[in-house]
Amino acid sequence: MASTSMSAPAVNTTPASSGPWQLARQHLRRRTAVKISLVVIVLFAITAAAAPLLGTLGGWSPEEFDKTAVDPYLGGQPIGPLGGISADHWLGVEPVTGRDLFARVVHGAQVSLFIAFAATAIVVVAGTAAGIAAGYFGGRTDAVLSRLMDLIMSFPSLIFMIAMMSVARDVNRIVLMTAVIGLFGWPGIARVVRGQTLSLKHREYVDAARVGGAGPWRVLTRDILPGVAGPVIAYTTLIIPGMIATEAALSYLGVGVRPPTPSWGQMIAESVAFYDTDPMYFVIPSACLFLAVLAFTLLGDALRDVLDPRGSRT
Repeated sequence: MASTSMSAPAVNTTPASSGPWQLARQHLRRRTAVKISLVVIVLFAITAAAAPLLGTLGGWSPEEFDKTAVDPYLGGQPIGPLGGISADHWLGVEPVTGRDLFARVVHGAQVSLFIAFAATAIVVVAGTAAGIAAGYFGGRTDAVLSRLMDLIMSFPSLIFMIAMMSVARDVNRIVLMTAVIGLFGWPGIARVVRGQTLSLKHREYVDAARVGGAGPWRVLTRDILPGVAGPVIAYTTLIIPGMIATEAALSYLGVGVRPPTPSWGQMIAESVAFYDTDPMYFVIPSACLFLAVLAFTLLGDALRDVLDPRGSRT
């Protein structure tokens, strides 16, 4: 008798509900660097949010002097090994002033990360809105916004930031730095969003929405914006380390956050004079800045590979 058995069709083991975001999460979970980066980012975020509480637990405020922790006969060098690290001062003290380094580092994290996150929010909102408007409406709107992007990107941004921060004196430095950094940052993401919008606005589902009577606002928010969300999220995590570094650079150059408000860049600038006699004063804020920038960069690279693979190849 002839055999009537037939090979069974292959079964797709991928869950039907697995969408792009679920697949992205599964891909990211397999990356050890992403897990470590997330741990570092969460620790810094908690440190920044709980800076007053952590300073209280340490027993010192960031502006409080401890003259007993420095030796006046040695030019104000910290007493004890590794920059004065002890049970009273967990990360040591600043030379000359005796201010607690732990309290200043955690409060500096609050200032640096707040400026970076706030400036990034301005950049992402303004850049996404401008990019979607330029790509979707085209014509004169695209021409005006594109020329505005070119104009802002043609400025030597760091030099212009230094000039603006030097001229404006009697203002809130944190608010001013956030606004100035955000002003020069949005054209980059606007260009990315514009390109994505140009490729999306002629898709079948967008044409169907327009034919169905949907207005521009509905099309932009319901159809275009979800399509550009992946690249925007990926590039947002890549923008944040640049914002942290920009704030640190401005504070290092003396035009950013002013004393006694602590900032990582300001602390690094002050530690340069003591790096040979008290290297820990230089190492600790530098390590915090390095770890924060590295963690966001690794996370941003991974998100870009998953959510915007075309952008990772450019």
